[in-house]
Amino acid sequence: MSRESELISLCQDLVRIQSLSGQEQNVARFIEKTMKQLGFDEVSIDAFGSVLGVLHGKRSGKSILFDGHIDTVDVSDETKWSHPPFGAEIVDGKIYGRGTSDMKGSDAAMILASAWFAHDTGRDFAGDIYVSCTVHEECFEGVSSREITKRVVPDFVIIGEATTTTLKIGQRGRAEIAVETEGKSCHSSNPEKGVNAVYHMLEVIEAIRKLPQNEHPLLGKGILELTDIISFPYPGASVVPERCKVTFDRRTLVGETPESVLAPIRHAIDDVKKRIPGLKARAYISQGSEKCWTGETIAAQRFFPAWVIDEDAPLVTKALEGLRSVGIDAPLSHFAFCTNGSHFCGERGIPTIGFGPSREDLAHVVDEYIEIDQLVKAQKGFYGILGKLMK
Repeated sequence: MSRESELISLCQDLVRIQSLSGQEQNVARFIEKTMKQLGFDEVSIDAFGSVLGVLHGKRSGKSILFDGHIDTVDVSDETKWSHPPFGAEIVDGKIYGRGTSDMKGSDAAMILASAWFAHDTGRDFAGDIYVSCTVHEECFEGVSSREITKRVVPDFVIIGEATTTTLKIGQRGRAEIAVETEGKSCHSSNPEKGVNAVYHMLEVIEAIRKLPQNEHPLLGKGILELTDIISFPYPGASVVPERCKVTFDRRTLVGETPESVLAPIRHAIDDVKKRIPGLKARAYISQGSEKCWTGETIAAQRFFPAWVIDEDAPLVTKALEGLRSVGIDAPLSHFAFCTNGSHFCGERGIPTIGFGPSREDLAHVVDEYIEIDQLVKAQKGFYGILGKLMK
């Protein structure tokens, strides 16, 4: 089997194994077995269920970590798909299926590029090559990665999310902000006897919408967008709601913290309280928890920091050299979405870049696919980067 055929086959195998967040056990075990067969020196599965493999060079040097997640979002209605979402069918040079672009194609390319580089060099390289295949990224960007850095703190990280084989040097972060108002319930036929929490929430929302957002020269403006609203009790048959909760998706910039993103919202609430005596409202960062396939619970505050690496940083310049060495011209840009880089670079300060196959807008869509040309190109890119970083 040619290397290109092996790459395509591994991508198909991964896509055919369903792996929703918290249900990644089968694909994790498959990757563990595959890494061992490919000659990885050590392969392990951590408490959350992520897989970590390593290839040791014969000489001392830097360590590099390729990171990709193995969980996917769900398929809500298979009848809307032109190709079976877990069939990994090849049509017109594209592999179709859930997770092809986000991001099992890249996982396959990283695993094989690392194994082939180690084989071709006879392990005569400086340092260690790690590949992490993490769980629960779709729920908590970077949280399962905290288990990875408990075991190894690499010198460099490459996030393999879709970049259309361009080079990403940063991303906005993400915060899930909840705002609640409290009223007084009563029968809706006598609303004057209660306090409608939704009416108070409307005032709060309008005040929050007027807040200016910070701006970063690379990442652009921060975003604060209302994503849901619900009243309690629900449904409220003939009942004035006693509580209302809304959620804002806040896309954060470098240097912003939970405290700094909450402060202006709390100030806005205080301004509304001056106009509406007795208004009860609060804002906070949401907490989340999910069950892992290992039985462990993964829990975290839903705040995932932004990060940026300087375009002249050694990781960036060496990666660009490596890409050019295999014929890839990779313009610099930044991720539009949040990634595990929120932990590696945002929390731990490890130099991090993004490089991977396929388009960002193919994630989570009906008829998700990856172009085979992009898959092959990314594998060559990973290989080229290793050639420059592991000298």
